[in-house]
Amino acid sequence: MPALRKITQIYTDPLELIWLHAAERMGMRVTRSAEVNASWNGAGVLTIGTAETLDPDDCLAQMILHEACHALCEGPESLTKPDWGLDIGTPDKKVHEHACLRLQAALADQVGLRSFFASTTMFRTYYDRLPGDPLAASDDPASAPAITRAKAGWERAQTGPWAEALREALERTAMVARALSGVTTAGSLWHPPGLNA
Repeated sequence: MPALRKITQIYTDPLELIWLHAAERMGMRVTRSAEVNASWNGAGVLTIGTAETLDPDDCLAQMILHEACHALCEGPESLTKPDWGLDIGTPDKKVHEHACLRLQAALADQVGLRSFFASTTMFRTYYDRLPGDPLAASDDPASAPAITRAKAGWERAQTGPWAEALREALERTAMVARALSGVTTAGSLWHPPGLNA
């Protein structure tokens, strides 16, 4: 029997490379575990669920962007707190999640990828109902706290230390989307209407 060939390089999904690089530039070391959906340890480690534990329309890129949006909405002080200082059991959890989703949509809109980066959790319905400008003032006063938080996150995303890493990752993702135009199947997240571009 011939000797097995020596393998010196492995395949990595391009989108994962883009967003792992962005996470590293933002000071996050990403690990994978089947024990969590997503968890920040307050000390530089972001743990994301493994592929088999996530929804079929989840991807590492979307998960990293979502967690970055949580951090941006909660402010710099959140970086040293587990899970950005958020407690899933608190009554105002919805406000924090809604703020994160508004920011996520606004950032994705910059490159026409709102649907691609959509939330895949129980909050998907909320995300899908966001207006064209997710940061605009609303007639519903109950939306005001989330909008205020999202706007603060937007400012940090545009001018803060993560601005360049986020902008580059979003632009690179859009480049991949353009490269795949015309070759995807209807069941692919890369296929319109999964894309807005």
